[in-house]
Amino acid sequence: MDFGLVLQTDPPASQVVSLMKRAERNGFRYGWTFDSAVLWQEPFVIYSQILANTQKLHIGPMVTNPGTRTWEVTASTFATLNDMYGNRTVCGIGRGDSAMRVAGRKPNTLARLGEAIDVIRDLAEGREASVDGNPVRIPWIRNGRLPVWMAAYGPKALALAGQKADGFILQLADPYLTEWMVKAVREAASEAGRDPDALTICVAAPAYVTADDSPEALAHARDQCRWFGGMVGNHVADLVARYGEHSGMVPDELTAYIKDRHGYDYSHHGRAGNPDTAFVPDEIVDRFCLLGPAESHVAKLRHLRGLGVDQFAVYDMHDNREATIDAYGSEVIPMVNA
Repeated sequence: MDFGLVLQTDPPASQVVSLMKRAERNGFRYGWTFDSAVLWQEPFVIYSQILANTQKLHIGPMVTNPGTRTWEVTASTFATLNDMYGNRTVCGIGRGDSAMRVAGRKPNTLARLGEAIDVIRDLAEGREASVDGNPVRIPWIRNGRLPVWMAAYGPKALALAGQKADGFILQLADPYLTEWMVKAVREAASEAGRDPDALTICVAAPAYVTADDSPEALAHARDQCRWFGGMVGNHVADLVARYGEHSGMVPDELTAYIKDRHGYDYSHHGRAGNPDTAFVPDEIVDRFCLLGPAESHVAKLRHLRGLGVDQFAVYDMHDNREATIDAYGSEVIPMVNA
């Protein structure tokens, strides 16, 4: 199993670079960041520094979207980084939650997302693509390579990921939901005539390593990671609005907890102590995240690997960032991959 580190690009950028270097030293193979231009610093500028200061780490957004940059700009940016540092980028992409809503726009449609996946990949790998009805090719690209991984939750998005993407990003670490969603993505890939086992499966969630499993330690870890249930709740609320709470299209295990959700302030998005996540119960934090001593993480990660997960990406937005990276490097990664 591969491991990734996910960060927000809060200033100073030098700290983001430092944490990514620390992750590589500890056996992480991927480095991811949020991509929301209003809330955080521009990630692609920082990627150049991360790539220059690491040797093998692969870098990308978790996730970008088709609406905040034109597709040829996105493709050219990835291709430039690949040309400079040797095909070490991955394009994580989705409809756009915070990036679009904070700017007063709606998330992109799935139809637009599906078209963007094809166009961005083709352009970044040097092939011609149609952009707004016009044939476009970036002439300087040689031997470009850009895997495109799509983030999804709902049935139509999961189907699109299986039909189009090179990888699937699932932003929660609940084994039951992981099994259900991975199955849906792979069935869609098979129905589209693709090899379902060729898709990379990436689960991303907060991880907080504690010294023991005492009630006090676990309570603190939950409070540091409760923000994640609120972030996932935004996507769940969209699914409920689209399909209904008990439609059978989305498991009740995913939708039930948002009944007490009341609004969301994106100024606290992805941050410990988010005041808009009081509705998230402890049970959801425990199911969606990895909390507790290192051996608890190892057990859950082995379970996820058995469900077909190829990479676990650690959301490291809490008060124990360096220690969590180090604990994964010394205790978790070696045991999972033993």
